Amino acid sequence: MRTCEHCDQHLKTWARADARFCSTRCRVAHHRARRADDAHRLPAELTSRPRWVTHINKRPLCARTGAWASVTDPSTWSSFEAASATGAPLGFVLGDGIGCIDLDGCLDEHGIPNEAARTLLAFYEGSYVEVSPSGRGLHIWGTAAPQRGFKRTWRGQRIEFYSQGRYITVTGDVHQHGCLQPL
Repeated sequence: MRTCEHCDQHLKTWARADARFCSTRCRVAHHRARRADDAHRLPAELTSRPRWVTHINKRPLCARTGAWASVTDPSTWSSFEAASATGAPLGFVLGDGIGCIDLDGCLDEHGIPNEAARTLLAFYEGSYVEVSPSGRGLHIWGTAAPQRGFKRTWRGQRIEFYSQGRYITVTGDVHQHGCLQPL
């Protein structure tokens, strides 16, 4: 009999063959519990740059002062160590050669990527990819020249790309281990 990866309860007999969790609550709790363990696996290209903020309700905060942070004002950013010491959710201000592709809603309730996301993950094989805070999306991290961001739909998947003037939440919930490769 199969069991839930989070609470060890037996999965329902009618659960999908690839089911890992007994409920959405267990899936989300499992991903959140892994964040602390996976945070040390963040690429050094990210943790070595002083472009870190914390956030509340998707609004960036300065880790040192708790005041609102600005994605254009480096005086409101911190080192990874300072931001992570607050215990608050983390974010990284894009720029300085770092960009991110944001795929919203591409994971099903079992953490399995849809077809479009699988195609993109294969294209960006070797890149660092993490699960977004919702547990249903992915962030593909990489190097990118500063350019205007965009939002598009490709093969039914909503895709956003940014390389400056934005911050992206960082969960440390690794979906695909790797480094920062060109986006």
